[in-house]
Amino acid sequence: MLPGGIFLLFRESAASLADRTRLEGRLAELLTENFLHKHGHRPQLSEQRSWERSIPALTNALVEAGLGEVEMLLEYGLPLTSKRADVILAGVHPVTGGPSYVIVELKQWSSAYPEEGDPLRCRIDAYPAPVLNPIEQVRGYCDYLVSFNGALEQAPESVAGVAYLHNATEFGVAGLRAVPEDQRVRMYTGEQRGAFLKYLRTKLAPKPGADAADTLLQGKVRPSKQLMAVAAEEVRDREQFVLLDEQRIAYETVMSAVREARRSHHKQVIVVAGGPGSGKSVIALSLLGELYRRGIPALHATGSQSFTKTMRKVAGARKPEVQRLFRYFNSFMEAEPNDLDVLICDEAHRLRKTSANRYTKAALRTGRPQVGELMDAARVPVFLLDQHQVVRPGEMGTVQQIRAAAAEQGLECRVVELDSQFRCGGSEAYLQWVTGLLGLEGNGPVAWEPDGKVRLLTADTPQEMEDFLSARRAEDYSARMSAGYCWKWTTKLTPNMTALPADVTIGDWARPWNVYGDRSVLGAPPAPLWATDPAGFGQVGCVYTAQGFEYDWSGVIMGPDLVWRTDRWVVDRTASKDPAFTKATPDKEIDRLIRNTYKVLLTRGMVGTIVCSTDPETREKLRSLIPSEPIRDHTRSTAT
Repeated sequence: MLPGGIFLLFRESAASLADRTRLEGRLAELLTENFLHKHGHRPQLSEQRSWERSIPALTNALVEAGLGEVEMLLEYGLPLTSKRADVILAGVHPVTGGPSYVIVELKQWSSAYPEEGDPLRCRIDAYPAPVLNPIEQVRGYCDYLVSFNGALEQAPESVAGVAYLHNATEFGVAGLRAVPEDQRVRMYTGEQRGAFLKYLRTKLAPKPGADAADTLLQGKVRPSKQLMAVAAEEVRDREQFVLLDEQRIAYETVMSAVREARRSHHKQVIVVAGGPGSGKSVIALSLLGELYRRGIPALHATGSQSFTKTMRKVAGARKPEVQRLFRYFNSFMEAEPNDLDVLICDEAHRLRKTSANRYTKAALRTGRPQVGELMDAARVPVFLLDQHQVVRPGEMGTVQQIRAAAAEQGLECRVVELDSQFRCGGSEAYLQWVTGLLGLEGNGPVAWEPDGKVRLLTADTPQEMEDFLSARRAEDYSARMSAGYCWKWTTKLTPNMTALPADVTIGDWARPWNVYGDRSVLGAPPAPLWATDPAGFGQVGCVYTAQGFEYDWSGVIMGPDLVWRTDRWVVDRTASKDPAFTKATPDKEIDRLIRNTYKVLLTRGMVGTIVCSTDPETREKLRSLIPSEPIRDHTRSTAT
């Protein structure tokens, strides 16, 4: 491993590497030994074959082009990720005389074609699933390297990329060229070897590249200053966040810890705890923007796909590079300790026991706690959480657990509690009513006393609830319907389908769940955008797509997993269809998670909430607690 947390498998000049390959014939063996030493396990056979066949094709091309003194950096690890660039060529630019770098993506493909007419995704017969077009792949590597290697921040134009498909014919990959190429990023096939050599000569001079390689490898792994400036503009200045009272205290606590860490290398953990709408994410984004405005390296991370993708869309709508500031909790398994000054862990109640999942490489399955990885990654790790929003088995983000993890590492841990909240009309009384209703806090259910800040209604049927919400939408309010996870979810859709499957069926009323996955289907938004795209109305959201978001009016369907019987709530685990619940999940944990689920769903509405239960006795209990309003009359008069 090199300074700055950079991983590299091998470095040598093109001429020297060509000689080594020709005379010793053991390049793949050498790289395998280095890989085993660095990663603790052997590379896959396909990777070894690639080294054996593709690297000589590149070295020979460089020597023939007169570029034998160019440095080749093999298997260069991109900062803060497990991704590796096949080769980075480091040398001198023939015109400017400054450092010049070419990222090379090597492919052994003989042919490839667009997947379902989408040239960004391409299909290779030997692969079970489509892969990213190599033009776009290498373009992404270029952008990422410029954003996260400090040596390049003053000269982003010094980086170019090329995909070299040395076994392919033009006919075999013609469909891939629908993705645009430019002078910075190109693709060449074996039939274009001459053009490939000419392109390399436009980027690299026949001079030694050792100094340029040194500069790149010694570059500090951090977001570039240009990225910081963009983030400050896009994340903070454009939103103009205003922090009040304990929100400002939380903000200043973090900034103070950052100053102390930079001044004396003192590391401390900050926890910001508060209920829904208490401003945790506003604090997170305010911190992110301010830190980048000051040139302090920081990243934002969550455990929620919906939340992270929405942050990327909203904060990085005009600047795609800003999207790279938003990561997932499991993105830091290989991060170097304290590479970042600040890591902002939003929605930290979604922390998992470990970052490993079924796709994790065996070498990374260490059993190391995820909270420990996140604490190690930055001098000031910040955790923002609501411990009543833990809704899945294995989620473990509580103040107590984070305190214990900090103590285990001998770190100071400061906790800031957020008492105010800005969702549900700013009604603290409503939040207390919800937690009391569900038995999470207080003395149990009590009658709701309207406080003029938020409206609360009941509906007898889902249709009545939907009609009411439709009327609110006609008044230009946003609205969504959500439900407990009590109906099976059709996740595999057939190509000839003309409507989404109406999985949520209650009597003669039936509606689909929100779309499963990351692609829009039949005009309905992808799952991560269900809560923010107006087209999300008409599908029923679940806790995983609603959590972390808000809308004006919230319609909540309480299913048979939580029903009122005489004088208490009864949780029926058999009524839940949530695949996260298994036979191994204890009854007590499922009881808590289902109650937390409804707490999340009941606290999404900014203006008001209308609730409906599928169970008659539960409906009666809700009616006894919630003052009645003439829903039908109000709906008709507004809608007509």
